[in-house]
Amino acid sequence: MDAQHQTPLFVQDIAGSGRPASIYLAPTLDGLYAPYALRTPADEGTFPFVFLAYGNGGGGVEWLRSRLRTHGYIMDRLLDAGYACAWGRYRSEVELGYHRGGPLVIDRRQGMDLLNRSPLEFEDEVSILRHVAQHPHVDPDRLGHVGVSHAGEMLFKLASQYPGILRAGVAAEPANHEFLDLTPDHSVAVNPETNLRNIEKMRMHEAEFVRARINVPLALERISSIDLPMLVMGRESDDLQGIFRVSYDLLLEAGKAATWVSFDHPLHGYIFPETNEGRLELDDVQREAIGGVIDFLNRHL
Repeated sequence: MDAQHQTPLFVQDIAGSGRPASIYLAPTLDGLYAPYALRTPADEGTFPFVFLAYGNGGGGVEWLRSRLRTHGYIMDRLLDAGYACAWGRYRSEVELGYHRGGPLVIDRRQGMDLLNRSPLEFEDEVSILRHVAQHPHVDPDRLGHVGVSHAGEMLFKLASQYPGILRAGVAAEPANHEFLDLTPDHSVAVNPETNLRNIEKMRMHEAEFVRARINVPLALERISSIDLPMLVMGRESDDLQGIFRVSYDLLLEAGKAATWVSFDHPLHGYIFPETNEGRLELDDVQREAIGGVIDFLNRHL
């Protein structure tokens, strides 16, 4: 990492911790910037790295600042286990952009890059991972990813289209509608003002129901290039539990190194406990689940 990249945009102290967060800007594939907030276990040494992501994109640096205040527990657990880690922020999801857009192709015209399409949100993650891999305290050969909800699907997309970057991944409650080419049921409506789908009321709890509505050959083709061990985490009461389970089943059928666990918890994104007004909301189920995530990372990073 050159001198410019070594200098963070700013440093944010973390309440109750001696390990602040340094906010960096990673150049994206189209020349813009994606921010991430990096913390390391110490000022000396080289550490494996874990990227943390939740849901859809947007919000930029202000989202990161807020996340550091309210969701620092997972970072503290990772730091204690010897991992550098970062919350990252990326552009908003494009409806079916991955499914319809195909692989990103970069050419040159008039000495500058020419793209066949705009980069997507998971490709901002690629840019962040490549940037953080240059950091002197990060081991570039031991990069991991923990993504929840839409960010769990982003992990599948990243691992499929950009193999070799990550060494291990955790997809918690992965909303893999697009990756699996899922045909929605009758609950999905199109917003007449935007012509975009509203999938918030979709109920896909049973794996058998989901499997009958996906494009299995296409999903397996996408999975075929995944080259990292993955932990897929379900949530018993989640309406999309069938999608989570089928995502794991297909990894297994494709001969990939995959592990499945599922917990009964009311919070979507239960592995990312929240601090509200200085009070950490954490229970034994979350402790067990996070412990399992760290055990998985320890085995593969």
